[in-house]
Amino acid sequence: MNIHYVDNLPMEWEPIARIFAALGDKYRQTIMLLFEKDEEISLKTIVDTIPLSRSAVVHHVGTLQYAGLITATKRGREVYYRPNIDLFYQAVEIFNEYTEHLITKPVK
Repeated sequence: MNIHYVDNLPMEWEPIARIFAALGDKYRQTIMLLFEKDEEISLKTIVDTIPLSRSAVVHHVGTLQYAGLITATKRGREVYYRPNIDLFYQAVEIFNEYTEHLITKPVK
């Protein structure tokens, strides 16, 4: 058993922890799945699409933004969001390194 991380996650895992926490909700997953390749979606469009109140959608979008999964750009009076693909790749790479370590680690 590896007890090195009982008190603290490794620093490179902090983004992964935020990602998994943010994606632990079906509405946030739904919001992420709305995006097509290279697409920006306005907050208004998300609010009009998701069957939740505006304040609930704003909360979920804020959680995704805090996790770094989406970025915001304000144009005029509207805010547009897009997925942060680089963070996804970084998280997948870190998680893959961990799983490869488990596969190649000798069993005692």
